[in-house]
Amino acid sequence: MTTAAFDSVSFKQAQRVTWNAISAGWLSCAEDFETGGAPVTARLLELAGVRPGHRVLDVGTGTGEPALSAAGVVGSTGAVTGIDLAPDMIARAQERAHGVDNVEFGVGDVESLDFPAASFDVVLSRWGLMFAVDRVEMFRTLARVLAPGGVLAAAVWAGPGSVAPMMSLSFQVLSRRLELPPAPPGAPGPFSMGDPDVVTAELAEAGFGDTEVSSFEAPFVLESPRRYIEFSKVVIPPGLKTMLREKFGSADDPETWAAVGEAVAPYHTSGGQVALPSKTLLLRAVAPVG
Repeated sequence: MTTAAFDSVSFKQAQRVTWNAISAGWLSCAEDFETGGAPVTARLLELAGVRPGHRVLDVGTGTGEPALSAAGVVGSTGAVTGIDLAPDMIARAQERAHGVDNVEFGVGDVESLDFPAASFDVVLSRWGLMFAVDRVEMFRTLARVLAPGGVLAAAVWAGPGSVAPMMSLSFQVLSRRLELPPAPPGAPGPFSMGDPDVVTAELAEAGFGDTEVSSFEAPFVLESPRRYIEFSKVVIPPGLKTMLREKFGSADDPETWAAVGEAVAPYHTSGGQVALPSKTLLLRAVAPVG
C-alpha cells in the first residue's frame, strides 16, 4: 500500500489537473486507443454479465468508456452512471453521450462515493482503479454500492510497465531524458495493481468473493510511429511538458520525440503500422450477499 509520508490530497489534486489538461488530447486520439480499448470493454461487459435492465456504475470513465458501451446493452430499462475525478473529462463524456437517454456522467471520487447502498448491479472500470490511494477502502466502497451478489469487473495494467508498451514506452523515454527518480514504493500509478496475488488479497479483505484475475492482451495498433508520437504528446502530464521546456527549451524537443519514435521500432509491422499489444489484468469479483 502507500507509505505514511504519501500526500494523498496533493496527489488527487495533481491527478485532477493532469486529466483536465489532457482531456481534449485524449479524445483526439480515441480512435487509436480504442483499437485496444474496445476489446477490453467487450470482455468486461461479458465478465460482468451486463444485460438489459441493469444499473451500472463506470468508475474512472474518462471520456465515456465503458459507460457508453454498457448503455447500449442495458437498454431503456437500465441505467448507466459514469464518474471521473476530472470535470473536463466528464464534459467530454457528456458531449459524446448527447442523445443517449440512459446514461449520465458526473464528477466523483471512487474513494468517497455518496451513492446509497446497493445502488448498482454492476461496477465497471477500464484502467481507472490504479490511482486509488487506499485500494482496500476503495474496494469496500464499491462493495457497498453494489447490490448483494453484484459484480465488479475491471481492467488494470499488468506490471511491470514493459509488458504494456502502449502506455509505458514514451514515459520510459521521458524518464531517462529528464532523469526522473522512480516512483515511491507503493504509490498509486498506472502499474500499481500489476500483481494478481496482491489484488486478489485486497479484494478478499474488502469482502468480495468469487474473485478471478485473468490476463488479457489489448491489441493496440497505430497507423505509424509518427502517430504514436502524436498520441504520446497529447497524453503526457503537463508537469512533464514543463520539465521538457525547462531542460531542453521546448516541450516539442526534437531529440526527445525522435527517441520516442526509435523506441517503437521493434513494434513496426510489415505494413508500416505500429502494433503495441499490451498486457492487462481483468478482475472479476462478487459483492457479499449477506
